[in-house]
Amino acid sequence: MRRIAILTAGGDTPALNATIYGAVARANQLKVEVYGIIKGFSGMLNPTVPHVHLNPLFSSIPELDPCVGGTILGASRDYIDPSQKEVLKQVAYRLGRLGIDGLICIGGDGTINGMQPLAQYFPCVLAPKTIDNDLGLNYLDEPNEWIREAGEKPGTWKYSRQGERDEIRLDDIVNFATPGYATAVYVAAGGIDRIRTTAESHRRIAIVEVMGRQSGYIALGSAYGQPDIILIPEVRMNFEKLERRVRELYELQKNVVIVIGEGVRDEEGRELGAMSASHDPAGNVIFSGAAEHLAVMLGNTFGDKYFLDKRRHDKAKSAIFTRKVGHTQRGGRPIAFDRFYAAQLGGKAVELLVQGYNNSIATLQWSEQGGFKLDSILANTLRDPYQNIRPRELHPSFYDPVRFQPSKLGIEYLTKIFTDAIGHDDVESIRTSQFHPGNLTNRYRGFNISMHKRIQRLGGEGDDDLATGATG
Repeated sequence: MRRIAILTAGGDTPALNATIYGAVARANQLKVEVYGIIKGFSGMLNPTVPHVHLNPLFSSIPELDPCVGGTILGASRDYIDPSQKEVLKQVAYRLGRLGIDGLICIGGDGTINGMQPLAQYFPCVLAPKTIDNDLGLNYLDEPNEWIREAGEKPGTWKYSRQGERDEIRLDDIVNFATPGYATAVYVAAGGIDRIRTTAESHRRIAIVEVMGRQSGYIALGSAYGQPDIILIPEVRMNFEKLERRVRELYELQKNVVIVIGEGVRDEEGRELGAMSASHDPAGNVIFSGAAEHLAVMLGNTFGDKYFLDKRRHDKAKSAIFTRKVGHTQRGGRPIAFDRFYAAQLGGKAVELLVQGYNNSIATLQWSEQGGFKLDSILANTLRDPYQNIRPRELHPSFYDPVRFQPSKLGIEYLTKIFTDAIGHDDVESIRTSQFHPGNLTNRYRGFNISMHKRIQRLGGEGDDDLATGATG
């Protein structure tokens, strides 16, 4: 393995640069060249394949900083359609012209779908990333529990699960935590802690929406911010029980903080918030309004009179407010847990290629005896019998639906990740970086300006010379 390529695809996370850094550091040790493909799969769909040499003379370029969030390579949600055989051949040909012997894709389930068709032409492996922590399995046989039946309309299918385990052990989990998740929880918990002071001071009910789509891992981790109620997508919301608990808490402490995952469903299985008719390029439904919808439901149930009678001088619409943590969960400096294990997984991906693996995923495992360790699985291990890769959902045994809080096992899971997730340098960076006096006078200068100067491109078809300076 003389030269490999690496790309980042899908949504950004705080730990992408750390993963690239770990891959390049390991490649330097093994004397393997690394080319970074600009803007994910869309860069390979571009006939000129914009790219950057990440380790000239087997030394990492200075722009590659594992403490900086996002990705110096850029990302997109464009993917390669496996049915477009000619496009696949063109991509393989272009990478061949660059002398690429193997490819590392950093991403989630959508990235696997984009990577696997290319694995027919040259070795490909995945280094995992997603703030949602939904890439992996609760236990190895989980995909085989899915069955399908004919849908109501001809040519459609309806999927359901049979025989899901009631309980799991932590060392059953395949890919214990994905880089980006710990930092997203850190940001969400901090935001919830700050929102509490407003709710408490003004005697209000705050509903905080966090990301995660169908997986409730970020919502569960937000327990570190001590919300009163946590609602996760995996457990359908019983509004009667919820309203009763909100009322009890408000009578007791004069404020309530509720965390809601963006994909929470009602008892009929409908997404609580309105869903737009559009999908993102990876095919994911775009959720919006779960917190707002719950605020309306609670406001209609409590009514203005409830708050006015308590001399709150607020109507329901003012007494119940919503906030979304939003894309701040995706960005900024990754905390120590993410930086370290992202780099380790990037290095593991390089080793997999060098060792001759193909169509494989680097994973982070945990056991009671050995703690965290690196491993790998075949990518098809995640597919069900019908070739679908499903987002890993938070297992019900991690959540207590009566208390609306993490269960004993859920607490145990979280503590394995977060007890030592923050490093001393994370705290020190607030003083030395965030509040550096130079921030007041100097304009922000990111990595894109410098990286732009490093971009190279393939010449015209039949011309193997590389051109520099083109936009990417």
